[in-house]
Amino acid sequence: MAETGFKKWIITITVIMASLLELIDTTIVNVAIPKIQGYLGATLEDIAWVVTGYAVANVIILPMSGWLGGRFGRKQYFLTSIIVFTIASFLCGNATSLEELVIFRILQGLAGGGLISTGQTILIETWPREQIGTATALFGLGAVVGPTVGPTIGGWITETYTWQWIFYVNIPVGVLAIFLTYTFINETPKSEKKPIDWWGIGLLAVAVGSLQTILEKGESEDWFSKTYILILTVTAVIGVILFIWRELSTDHPIVNFSIMRHRSFSVGMFTSFILGFGLYGSVFVFPVFCQNLLGFNAQQTGELLFPGGLCTIFMMPFIGKMLNKGVPAQFMATGGMFLFFVFTWMLSNSTLATGEKDVLVPLLIRGVGMALLFVPLTTLAMADLKGPEIGQGSGLNNMMRQLGGSFGIAALTTIIHIRQGFHRSTLIEHVNPYNPAFTERLHMLTQGFVAKGKSVLDATHMAYGAIEGTVIRQTMLLTYDDAYWISGLVMLFSIPLLYLQPFKKLKAVTDAH
Repeated sequence: MAETGFKKWIITITVIMASLLELIDTTIVNVAIPKIQGYLGATLEDIAWVVTGYAVANVIILPMSGWLGGRFGRKQYFLTSIIVFTIASFLCGNATSLEELVIFRILQGLAGGGLISTGQTILIETWPREQIGTATALFGLGAVVGPTVGPTIGGWITETYTWQWIFYVNIPVGVLAIFLTYTFINETPKSEKKPIDWWGIGLLAVAVGSLQTILEKGESEDWFSKTYILILTVTAVIGVILFIWRELSTDHPIVNFSIMRHRSFSVGMFTSFILGFGLYGSVFVFPVFCQNLLGFNAQQTGELLFPGGLCTIFMMPFIGKMLNKGVPAQFMATGGMFLFFVFTWMLSNSTLATGEKDVLVPLLIRGVGMALLFVPLTTLAMADLKGPEIGQGSGLNNMMRQLGGSFGIAALTTIIHIRQGFHRSTLIEHVNPYNPAFTERLHMLTQGFVAKGKSVLDATHMAYGAIEGTVIRQTMLLTYDDAYWISGLVMLFSIPLLYLQPFKKLKAVTDAH
């Protein structure tokens, strides 16, 4: 039932606040990994499970969130998720071993998966039908800005306090969200008690959990050279097939695949996947590029991302109003994809002299592009869903965005690895005594070191070392430029997908009220 006035806005603030808890925690931990690794005495391979465990648990619960909200009541499920997430945050901050931290992060991820999709459903049901574009835009603030500002917040907290505080900051926000949820959000009717599809739950956990683990760990484990990655791949394929068969054949499915009959939603699953690829992939590549090549620290990198996030926040309400006035969502999303391509094209022309001012404009363009993407794409995907289908659709849609992000990170990491070898081989061909440019550079460097008091032999070794360092830096530069270029092309070539979705007035989104 739609709300008005103060209650509508307080529910909106509550939902955004709770969703931000989950979304910021997808990236806030990343910049603190070195500090956590040192504190717990863990290897880099082991500490990565702090991120992987959260992501896997998150993706497993997302498609189930609609069913859980229907069975236990949306308010009750949302409230329980916030409580568990807040408690898990406290436990993460108090963890004294890697095993404890990974377990509590998994618990945090399971609770967090219930926040974003359930929150989106609550918001859609709270706002009047003629204002649904604005509601989607407000929810998009958290979904787009959360992963972007996470590194900024994480970098500042880690540098200013200790890594434990990246978890402790969730507690006061969580307590406030608990109070507001209990006080203002209305309970929805619970679905009648039907048999629980335990086979469906098990197959979902195995299939999606295996797939997410492959995407998170594949590159660092050299993909199929590790036996457990190969086993997980077979498990994921068989698990997905069996899960789909089970859900289509049972009378009481955990995930209602019948909503795929809506063309807007079916196509929207793919466009949400592409959105996740661009959103999380770019947030992954940019900090690595800045810190490994340009010499920025974590806090500086986070501060660079912040203006783009503010740009997204500023644009979201205008995007919602444009949707409400009948501007086709496809046109705005096309503009968003094109602007994202412009962002990647500008960064693909970076040099070793690129500074903070050089990346500011591309990041602002990305901020506008993400605002133009999230709201229209979400609106198009959810346009034809009604009643209980909204919760199911929201869970699947958010899961596809998360999987798109994981796939994007895995794909870009692999591309960086492959292209790094290619560019090094190409550049090293020019490092030979038959290349006048090389011999001239070697002679100049050697003379420079001799002038500083080094022997000719030592100076020659140092000159070769300096040239090797230049080759490494140029190789990394060309590799990151390729990563930007490829991610931009993926977005650009996805534009035709938008026009497979029917043009319709926005009010169709709210037929479920």
